[in-house]
Amino acid sequence: MASIAIIGTGYVGLTTGACFSHLGHDVICADIDEDKVRRLQAGEIPIVEKGLDRLVDEGLRSGKLRFVLGAANASKDAEFHYLCVPTPQGDDGAADLSYLEAAAAEIASVLPDNSVVVNKSTVPVGSTRVVARVLGRSDVAVVSNPEFLREGTAVADFLQPDRVVIGSRDQEAAIRVAALYSRIAAPIMVTDPVSAETIKYASNAFLASKLSFVNAIATLCEAVGADVNDVVLGMGYDSRIGREFLRPGPGWGGSCFPKDTRALAKIAEDAGYEFHFLNEVLRVNHDQFTRTAQKLIDSVPAHLSDAHIAVLGLTFKAGTDDLRDSPSIEVLQRVVDAGLTVKAYDPAVLVDDNRLFEIYPDLKIEVVSDPYAASEGAASLAILTEWDEFTWLDFDKLAEIMKGRNIVDARNLLDPTIPRRRGFNYRGVGR
Repeated sequence: MASIAIIGTGYVGLTTGACFSHLGHDVICADIDEDKVRRLQAGEIPIVEKGLDRLVDEGLRSGKLRFVLGAANASKDAEFHYLCVPTPQGDDGAADLSYLEAAAAEIASVLPDNSVVVNKSTVPVGSTRVVARVLGRSDVAVVSNPEFLREGTAVADFLQPDRVVIGSRDQEAAIRVAALYSRIAAPIMVTDPVSAETIKYASNAFLASKLSFVNAIATLCEAVGADVNDVVLGMGYDSRIGREFLRPGPGWGGSCFPKDTRALAKIAEDAGYEFHFLNEVLRVNHDQFTRTAQKLIDSVPAHLSDAHIAVLGLTFKAGTDDLRDSPSIEVLQRVVDAGLTVKAYDPAVLVDDNRLFEIYPDLKIEVVSDPYAASEGAASLAILTEWDEFTWLDFDKLAEIMKGRNIVDARNLLDPTIPRRRGFNYRGVGR
């Protein structure tokens, strides 16, 4: 088994480290946040991710997983060094590599001879060369090994992946990285670094395109009177299309798709190609936010204009506490800008959770402790995130405590017949 240093204990780094330790490797995860390191050493998981707490506990108990402060302390005795640091989007749409370069600079002098440094972060084309230049070590190979982790199912995605992609011009280094995954039954694809980096961006951009397409189809269904659920079911039976990512919603978001789609468009622009298709994918998504917000605004009857809207769901998807680039927030910002009041509930966002307003300081909504606290006296109710618990709402109780009788189901989560039997006006997406 190998010794692995993980630089950065964010979503990707923590999942990667915990899963590698589960596979039997000796893993040291490093971070610059002293308090975070201390909490991780105690087994406290800072994110909501199914199964991750169990793997971290397993790794800590076995001694296969450790957490330290500072990248150099993790890398000084390791053979592999995974860079799992943020690559936020800059003002021009390009990925900011400052964290990546800083991490590489910190470990450069302490890397053992013949180490392998691995880019796990989503990085622009050519980033392996950037890291190699910063390291300045001819004996150290730099390899691209992009992640394909979905929030909410990241552990399963790592341990049961569709594929493992490795980008390297050093065949020996590629073989060494591939060996880390020897206990995983999945195709391993070895290519050059530029192709590996492009695979990551192209994959996310394609999925984003699929989501924009199905949202556009949902809008068409509303216009012509078709049922989008039946339409996408019929499409999904076609093996060339598939069923995944054919579920309409309020728009797509999260920490990856918006950033990566814009970054790929910027990469293309810098290379002299105007990627009109991707720009349209982004525009369609922006329009979907606005269209969903208008549904919420229209759901408030004129005689209840002073009442608030009850909103269920703030995270960008169910199964995670991630609020970054959340479609729910994009919609709510438009609703609040229109002068409406919002009370919101999300099972992963506590009433005193400051993260929401740290990320969105101008968002003027009230966060409450349960769906019924949000619905008390509400003019209408909207579902913006597909948490399973929202399918079990007590509509008899809602009918008693709400002032209005309108429901906007932006995730098509509910069976429309159930609220309609209780006297509610139900409006979904493409239905």
